[in-house]
Amino acid sequence: GIDTDKSILFNQARVPAHAELQWLLNGTARMGWLNRMTQFKDKAGKHREGASIALFTYPVLQAADVLLYQATHVPVGDDQKQHLELARDIAQKFNNDFGAGEEIFTLPDPIIPPEAARIMSLRDGSAKMSKSDPSDMSRINLTDDADTIMQKVRKAKTDPEPLPGEKAGLADRPEAENLVGIYAAMAGISVEAVLAQFAGQGFGAFKPALGELLVTQLAPIVERFNRLRQDRDAIDAELRKGADKAAILARPTLERAYAALGLQR
Repeated sequence: GIDTDKSILFNQARVPAHAELQWLLNGTARMGWLNRMTQFKDKAGKHREGASIALFTYPVLQAADVLLYQATHVPVGDDQKQHLELARDIAQKFNNDFGAGEEIFTLPDPIIPPEAARIMSLRDGSAKMSKSDPSDMSRINLTDDADTIMQKVRKAKTDPEPLPGEKAGLADRPEAENLVGIYAAMAGISVEAVLAQFAGQGFGAFKPALGELLVTQLAPIVERFNRLRQDRDAIDAELRKGADKAAILARPTLERAYAALGLQR
């Protein structure tokens, strides 16, 4: 559904300006800022000292991804808000330190959807749904067929209590809250409307309804996705075209950043 003449798609590695700007911004980002990034803590876990520098500074690369194109607004999930706040901090400090009264980088604002801002794992209501989770049962993939989707929803972790009639009743029930939130987002209705429909019912009734909704809503997306990914040549051509466009758009900001630091390319 994306018009690549309007929305530029490209492989980040094909636009070296991203890595170049990260290198420049590493001089502005602060250790204290990066130490507070929750995703680094989660990824590094107990092996913090063994984590790579690339993992530690990855949020700076994410900042470069945004700042390079003078983005004013960025759609993110709730878990990515901290990364965008870091991008703003880096941009503000760079502007203050090297802008000489000129705004080198635009400070971006987040756009967080009111519903389903953070979809959680089907196996653990305290962890976000992620493609990097070792359990395939924790997520819905765009390559999943109808039977697989129904099976994953049927086996999703829940609790023995029936669904409440009001949103407040989902407090301290993360798995229930997650599944209800997914239903609301896919149906385009409020959480309150979902609870009004299923109040008092158990997950034995709710899960099949959620599975059928997911299958119905995702079917045209899955079909289109599978058809598109069969034509690798067309995909590569679009990505090359997008990279060429992105490189042209990125150049002015990168050159201004170099100039502000007194460096030459």
